Amino acid sequence: MDKISIIKPDDWHVHLRDKDALKTTVPAAMRCFERCIIMPNLLPPVTSADSIKKYRDSILSYKPSDSTWTPLMVMYLTDQTSKKCIKAAYDQGLIFGCKYYPAGATTNSATGVSNPNRLNGVFGVMQELGIILQIHGEVTESSVDIFDREKVFIDRHLTKIKHNFPELKIVLEHVTTKQGVDFVRDSDGYIAATITPQHLLFNRNDMLAGGIRPHLFCLPILKRDLHQNALIKAATSGEKKFFLGTDSAPHARENKENICGCAGCFSHHAAIELYAEAFERAGALHQLEQFASVNGAEFYGLEKNSELISLLRDPWQVPNQIDYRNSSLVPLAAGTTLNWRLEI
Repeated sequence: MDKISIIKPDDWHVHLRDKDALKTTVPAAMRCFERCIIMPNLLPPVTSADSIKKYRDSILSYKPSDSTWTPLMVMYLTDQTSKKCIKAAYDQGLIFGCKYYPAGATTNSATGVSNPNRLNGVFGVMQELGIILQIHGEVTESSVDIFDREKVFIDRHLTKIKHNFPELKIVLEHVTTKQGVDFVRDSDGYIAATITPQHLLFNRNDMLAGGIRPHLFCLPILKRDLHQNALIKAATSGEKKFFLGTDSAPHARENKENICGCAGCFSHHAAIELYAEAFERAGALHQLEQFASVNGAEFYGLEKNSELISLLRDPWQVPNQIDYRNSSLVPLAAGTTLNWRLEI
């Protein structure tokens, strides 16, 4: 097989950042996706209808007038988020979900949720209105091993939210563990999960063995191969509960390669090719369209895209760096050869 064509995919989880970062991230998002769920963890975060409109307008200023690409906006939840605030954004048709970051879990999450019980009223109105809750599923206590934080969050918090709000639609974002896959699979149709290319293609050995590779550091962190294998099986299974969410997250090279580092992998330079690589390795290219182009749209209650894209078997080398702001970034799989290329 030298060419495959699929319904144009969507990305149900991406970080575009803001200001001059959009010069890089918006064209990259438009490269192969029709719609993108835009994460709201800016500084300050996107927490109101007004800030959502301002951020959306900023993003759209980088979109060519003849493009049909659409950013789907999300509100950032804090301990102070009110039902009134959620309803105001919903009534104006501004939000396609609300993002739950545990406080301190990842980039720009310091003002996230410290106690989910404080948001029971918010979860109730979201359930009533059919607004999707997008969850970064990790606890943040230093006493919990970083490789166990997703499992503990599911056991401690997600099961309770699911029990108390059984018809609240929930996406367990960037699921990384077998326990997460099993929880989603064993739950009803109100819960689903996104899976990133880095968690399909790499595991913690790739990040740590023989020297630390900071450009593979993301949160939730890469896990051991048994979890990677569970993710691969879920993504390539054709099951409707699992769909594409890159979690593409740009960071300047000097911020990744310093003593503190920062979490995130930039994958929009070759997103669909990276997924094709993972699916081909699993002998499941025939399932790529279902995962990338169908399942997410159905869960979000949107029509599938009408346009097709094609991938050609044409090996190419991922660039070692990409211009970003006044610096550069190192993209996911930099310097490696991918077997599939998007037909432009």
